[in-house]
Amino acid sequence: MASTNGFLEFVLEQLSPLGDVSARAMMGEYVLYCHGRVIGGVYDDRFLVKQTENALRILREEDAPIEYDIPYEGAKPMLVADVDDRELTCRIVEAAAGDLPAPKKKAGKKKKAGAAEADDSPIS
Repeated sequence: MASTNGFLEFVLEQLSPLGDVSARAMMGEYVLYCHGRVIGGVYDDRFLVKQTENALRILREEDAPIEYDIPYEGAKPMLVADVDDRELTCRIVEAAAGDLPAPKKKAGKKKKAGAAEADDSPIS
């Protein structure tokens, strides 16, 4: 079952205090980014966050339930976020983003061997 646009909009609204949050549609579901890092996604109208050391620490400190689920068959278990608790959800998303590696810079296109170089000199 694909996620609904309405649930995605609700999740994005709940995460709006974090500022740099975006989503990308992928095969009927949505991958979510925070500060350019993939932090989880919306799968079957559930918001799942990558489990990281600091996200788990926050949940334990708050004595919040820690629930896991998989977004799709064969995937690693992720944390089920309680999106109704805006403050806690924002805290675990920000913690996860801080624990995850920065996105890799995309390499520019490589020139084909033997391709003519652009020359700015005037034609004579």
